[in-house]
Amino acid sequence: MALRHFLTLLDFTPDELKKLTSRAIEIKKEHKQGKIYEPLKNRVLGMIFEKSSTRTRVSFESGMAQFGGNSIFLSPRDTQLGRGEPIEDSARVLSRMVDAIMIRTFEHEKIEQFARYSKVPVINALTDDYHPCQLLADMQTYQEHRGSIEGKRVTWIGDGNNMCNSYINAARQYNFELIIASPMGYDPTHTLLEENADRVRVIRDPKAAVQGSDLVVTDVWASMGQEEEQNERARIFKNYQASPELMTYANSDALFMHCLPAHRGEEVSHDMLDHESSVVWDEAENRLHAQKALLEFLLCNC
Repeated sequence: MALRHFLTLLDFTPDELKKLTSRAIEIKKEHKQGKIYEPLKNRVLGMIFEKSSTRTRVSFESGMAQFGGNSIFLSPRDTQLGRGEPIEDSARVLSRMVDAIMIRTFEHEKIEQFARYSKVPVINALTDDYHPCQLLADMQTYQEHRGSIEGKRVTWIGDGNNMCNSYINAARQYNFELIIASPMGYDPTHTLLEENADRVRVIRDPKAAVQGSDLVVTDVWASMGQEEEQNERARIFKNYQASPELMTYANSDALFMHCLPAHRGEEVSHDMLDHESSVVWDEAENRLHAQKALLEFLLCNC
């Protein structure tokens, strides 16, 4: 198979994404059964982190270890990238030493440039614009609990951030309807809204937005790098909190997701994560299994 990267969900076909989800579920089942499967023995994943992480680092490191491989954690203090080495030079060198590279950074253009000069697969582990690995986990989680998400209605509550952008791509690739409830001025990327107008709508009122929804999703009001806006955003987003009361407006069997970490009492009520509709802990765990399926796909020609 030719060199493939995973920078957004659009890098894979809808059929490839469906197969990836099914494979992640299978890998998870086999892992729970104690099956030893090491397709990446003697393979190395380089992990470049310019943004902090818990779930991303642990899931990728654990996934590589469980697959028999190794991983190298690289912070800005550990690489010449942090001292101003050109991205293309770092990409040329690192990709000659490892078998795949995942990057968690700020500007999406940076990861695109890195991929252009890399000899090995590059995985987007989060940029300011997209978070496709999280969507793999979310789609797996929905399928495990409710079956195919195709034709369903999903509601996004809150900031039109990188997660919201990725949900727009997911609506296109997995064929579901997406309703976005964001305050005026905090919509997702306008181009994405225009390109997906046949399946994505913006409804300002959260209660109206969740009506008829099969899945309700939210994220923090202020992402990394926006900490100085926290107080202002808390004021603007105060009516966009996900809560058990809001879930009563959705379908009776609707699920709730949050990519975590969550700020209880802000974008979610204190009891929302433990509500009967919440599958956030399965969602978090599935980062491990979805990314193992992704690594297998990219490195094993599966």
